[in-house]
Amino acid sequence: EGMALPQRILFPPEEICMDWQQRQRPGAGLCNLGSTCYINVILQCLTYTPPLANYLLSRDHSQLCHRQGFCMMCIMEAHVRKVLHSSASAIWPKAVIRDLKFIGEEFEPDMAGDAYEFLRCALEAMQRACLSGYSNVDISSQTTTIIHQIFGGFLKSRVTCLRCQAVSDSYKAFLHVLLDIKAPSSLTEALEDFVTPKKLDGKYCFKCRKCEKKVTASKRVTIHRVPKVFMACLERAANHTGKKISKIVEYPEYLDLRPYMSDTAGDPLLYSLYALVVHSGDTCLDGHFFCYAKASNGLWYKMDDESVDNCGIHAVLRQQAYLLFYAR
Repeated sequence: EGMALPQRILFPPEEICMDWQQRQRPGAGLCNLGSTCYINVILQCLTYTPPLANYLLSRDHSQLCHRQGFCMMCIMEAHVRKVLHSSASAIWPKAVIRDLKFIGEEFEPDMAGDAYEFLRCALEAMQRACLSGYSNVDISSQTTTIIHQIFGGFLKSRVTCLRCQAVSDSYKAFLHVLLDIKAPSSLTEALEDFVTPKKLDGKYCFKCRKCEKKVTASKRVTIHRVPKVFMACLERAANHTGKKISKIVEYPEYLDLRPYMSDTAGDPLLYSLYALVVHSGDTCLDGHFFCYAKASNGLWYKMDDESVDNCGIHAVLRQQAYLLFYAR
């Protein structure tokens, strides 16, 4: 359907296991090295992502990895094993902090950072690690790594010329979506807004191939292929001054992505919430991050740096969420 087929499959999707292979109590908390709460929450949310944890615990990556020096997959594999198998109540995420510069050059161990930025950079570093050892991988095949097979989906962008009605479609891989919450008061409203057609005019005019000139057009983005794990960031930065949108945006425990698809006909595409990140603080430039995650025993825990405390789903669903993690 207009999307190029991959020349090779780097990781077979049928090998991904969405259910925990071992059930146990939650693992260790993570020590804060001064300003590293934004790193800790992402490490915890990724640790409790079942298909990723299952893969990392299998050690499949490190057994075949020939990378010299920094490898984010090897670091994550060692980290997840340490967190889930440690008898200590908290551990130091030393390797991640040591190699912070390789994950994203903007990060400094003693400076506060943003959890969404760290998530983005961590996934990109894991993706690079999955591609190392392969040469000349075409763009479509790059979306078949274990990282894309878990977190990756495709967006379809349809631009319609409002003069001649000609349609132009393009597709783009995504690992997470950023949602505007200035007007919406719930996740479903924000997703509705995300797929609502937007007008392209003025300096955003569209060059129509048929009219052969710049025209006013309508652009609609939809989810074309869903990921196994859907990650959404509720954009709380009101503007570049760091002013924060502090309102509560409602989000469900179970989410159906079908209404936001290119093809809305068909069975529901149901996801369940398994982790979320909360930012507390008056502006986006300061404050503190903590998270909630569902452990392999099926129970929810509040994870705030060193502390890991049992909690109920009602507390989980009442938070000022910043990042939301849903699994198929």
